[in-house]
Amino acid sequence: MMCKKRFLFMLAIFSFQLLFAQRETASQPNIVLIIADDIGWGDIGCYGNKDVRTPNIDALGSAGLVFKNMYLTTSSCSPSRSSIITGRYPHNTGAPELHDPLPARQIMFPEILRKAGYYTALSGKNHMGPAVKKAFDMISSGKGPGAEEDWVSILQNRPENKPFFMWFASHDAHRDWQFDERGITHDPEKLKVPPMLYDGPETRKDLAAYYHEISRLDYYVGKVVEELKHQGILENTYIIFMSDNGSPFPRNKVRLYDSGIKSPFIMIGPGINIAENSSLFSAIDIAPTMLDIAGIATTDKRIQGKSFFGVLQGREQMIRDFVFAEHNWHVFQGYERMVRYKDWVYIRNGFPERQNLAGESTKMFPAGKELWEAYERGLTNAAQEDVFLKPRKPEELYNLSGDTFQFTNVAEVGSNQKILAYLRKVLDEWIVETGDSKPQNPTPDRDDVEGKRLPGAWKKREKPGERNEADTINRSGPILEKDLR
Repeated sequence: MMCKKRFLFMLAIFSFQLLFAQRETASQPNIVLIIADDIGWGDIGCYGNKDVRTPNIDALGSAGLVFKNMYLTTSSCSPSRSSIITGRYPHNTGAPELHDPLPARQIMFPEILRKAGYYTALSGKNHMGPAVKKAFDMISSGKGPGAEEDWVSILQNRPENKPFFMWFASHDAHRDWQFDERGITHDPEKLKVPPMLYDGPETRKDLAAYYHEISRLDYYVGKVVEELKHQGILENTYIIFMSDNGSPFPRNKVRLYDSGIKSPFIMIGPGINIAENSSLFSAIDIAPTMLDIAGIATTDKRIQGKSFFGVLQGREQMIRDFVFAEHNWHVFQGYERMVRYKDWVYIRNGFPERQNLAGESTKMFPAGKELWEAYERGLTNAAQEDVFLKPRKPEELYNLSGDTFQFTNVAEVGSNQKILAYLRKVLDEWIVETGDSKPQNPTPDRDDVEGKRLPGAWKKREKPGERNEADTINRSGPILEKDLR
């Protein structure tokens, strides 16, 4: 009899512990990460764009924290996403060039969340290869022209007894353009044309179509928020809105100027009561921050980023003095490296003898074609002629306090030689510590300036960092000034 009573008592204790554990798990915050495709940091209403209509994203900005200086590690779709999911620089992921699949040996923060009890789902653009399957309970290619149409149903059909992480990745606003009733029609004649583009009718139509796709994504952002409210879980959910690289126009996407390498980055969630932060952050910092939000301690040294959870809580203002970024092969051969420090941006070009091109700066798309035609007729100005420079300067230095678009290279100004020498040292330190290397046999151009495939066999060659086995190196390079030797 005593044994039976003891068994029933122990069963009751176990049931209580199990119930408590389930409630404790359920109280862990949910996370929804919305990644836009090819949307520049300044092309959102709350970042100052008065032409595009993004009321739902703007509402997130009003309710949460708007990051003014979130830097991506590269302005190229697949390597940027692989960098975000691993918390590693592109040359350290083993997937630094466009279309490189992420090696399965690399760490992925959703995989850690999944092992810790989170339900994890990816919907929309993957572009990281098959290795990410182990990081997600469910993967969908998405529905609709922007791949956002199943986001709400995924939220509705998730397991109810688990916290969740959603990687919602739209195809908006990636070319080619697709139109539907979910996006807003923008009048080309009323738009302000960015100064690096030629102000012509085809470029204006191109911009209007781009803004249409941004507004469609905004519609589905609103639907996600609406569903979270309907389920009564918005207050326990972090929502992040960001982009993978700059806009698909000349001198933006692929490039290391702010128009290419900065991301809009907005967060709302429990405990976030700061409206804006202008300190420097890197996309590699997202992975450790997501784990901190979930209360998951990890000592995995493969994550090179630094958590900014303290910034979200108001305990810290900044976490780093430097951000670094890289430009590798993306249709055209490329090797550039960048460091930002305070208001200074230093860029080093490994192939100064070449034009700095991307598919979006060729004649393949309307804005690029119109720019080339205007240049050939002598109708462009210096701000619009960057993509035609050949040779280029091997070093570029910009002071963002008075040069928002980085149009004026001040590397040769005598009074700037001290800061130039300092940033050379900082970048050298990062290159050495992270095992970066300029390819001796780099991947060649795949297309020509017409946007057509070059004749003959084409294949990828040596990758940045490959010579140093950088994909096995975990050092992050300097984050704070005290890290410099």
